[in-house]
Amino acid sequence: MYSAKKSTLTILAVFFSISIAIAQGKPKFNVIAFYTAKNDQAHISFVHEANKWFPKMAEKYRFSYDSTANWSNLNPKFLAKYQVVLFLDTRPEAPEQRKAFEKYMENGGAWMGFHFSAFALSKSAFDQNWDWYHYTFLGSGEYGSNTWRPTSAILKVENKKHPVTKNLPKTFKTQPNEWYRWQNDLRKNPDIQILLSIDPSSFPLGTGPKAHEIWHNGYYPVVWSNKKFKMVYLNMGHNDIDYEHKYGKSNSTLSYTFDNETQNKMVINSLFWLGRKKIK
Repeated sequence: MYSAKKSTLTILAVFFSISIAIAQGKPKFNVIAFYTAKNDQAHISFVHEANKWFPKMAEKYRFSYDSTANWSNLNPKFLAKYQVVLFLDTRPEAPEQRKAFEKYMENGGAWMGFHFSAFALSKSAFDQNWDWYHYTFLGSGEYGSNTWRPTSAILKVENKKHPVTKNLPKTFKTQPNEWYRWQNDLRKNPDIQILLSIDPSSFPLGTGPKAHEIWHNGYYPVVWSNKKFKMVYLNMGHNDIDYEHKYGKSNSTLSYTFDNETQNKMVINSLFWLGRKKIK
């Protein structure tokens, strides 16, 4: 009888050991990042930084992270493997890629976009020719203007109850960034949840040299979500670059987006909310 009990306990111990090993080995959710990394050295620098930082976070928080510059992978079969899609710098251009992304999001997929992924300007290389994305999904419409040079800003939390802003201070200082203004006033869109905006203490924001590149007042959302989709857009994603060659090496990176603990906390909060998992 003793032998039988011992055998049963041994079997149970092995079973639980296997179960724990499987649980520890299985990622909480799968992330795929799309990028182009061909336009503007600041965006290229950010993409390279992101593709080093996210794998470290994936190992730390036990999710999987893949990245691809092949936008033809934006198709139903490929997307079915992932719970979260990231656009690190640009957006899809081919009609079939856009259709696949729309279907993915409308069927419950999750998305996080950075900085230039929301850019659109009529009669530019990134024409506003995708109404669903810029007006229905993002709500922002076309690009309006930007600050220059890339500078840090003080951000204000607008929605303290949202998972993206969990455990964030009321205000915090960001890494240097080029900040965008948009065509549409997101406050007037009932589907949009503004999560963070530029705090007035940031003004004047930007250094110029052109006067319109320095903001002295106004309301500027920089992180928001759309209630109809599992999505979050973050205006961050433009590293400061030595465009003027003041520091020797041409186009060297002067600042990094992920060198900011509070800002990083917001990104991780966003990922876990999008991946439908709680972070402790």
